[in-house]
Amino acid sequence: MVEPYPVTYIQGFPPISRNDARTLILGSMPGRESLRLQRYYAHPRNSFWPIMVALFNIDGQGYEERAEQVINKGVAIWDVLQACFRSGSLDSAIDNRTIVPNDFEKFFSGHPHVNRVFFNGAKAETMYLKHVLPELKGQAATHTLQRLPSTSPAHASMSLQQKSEAWSMILE
Repeated sequence: MVEPYPVTYIQGFPPISRNDARTLILGSMPGRESLRLQRYYAHPRNSFWPIMVALFNIDGQGYEERAEQVINKGVAIWDVLQACFRSGSLDSAIDNRTIVPNDFEKFFSGHPHVNRVFFNGAKAETMYLKHVLPELKGQAATHTLQRLPSTSPAHASMSLQQKSEAWSMILE
């Protein structure tokens, strides 16, 4: 019998964080370019890093420098999914039958100061609300949740300026 999809899942990354983070930004799952480079938001047309640079006045040029400066601002970056099957880079290509969410109980217990969760787009929010939130207990179940416009180049209906304005709400 032929399986309708490969048994091998796409694997996500560990979070970029420190245990004193106050804000968590969640994507859905890294795209092809991010997986290839093993970096969050690596597609050259993804507006995530330009927005972070502008909002937090980051001066680093390299990925590691930018990531370090973002976590120094109390922000953690992760994805809702640990693994899934996806036939491309778009969130719409994620096979919902194959998703494996990340371990948020463990994350929140190791990051007790996180009280705000922002979603990079609708798919991240939808998956979190369906597959993560119902399993959370205690304070982790009461975080402030907010969807922001996707920084993906596929979400071209908003300009970089419009996205930056919407994303400015992550500033404390």
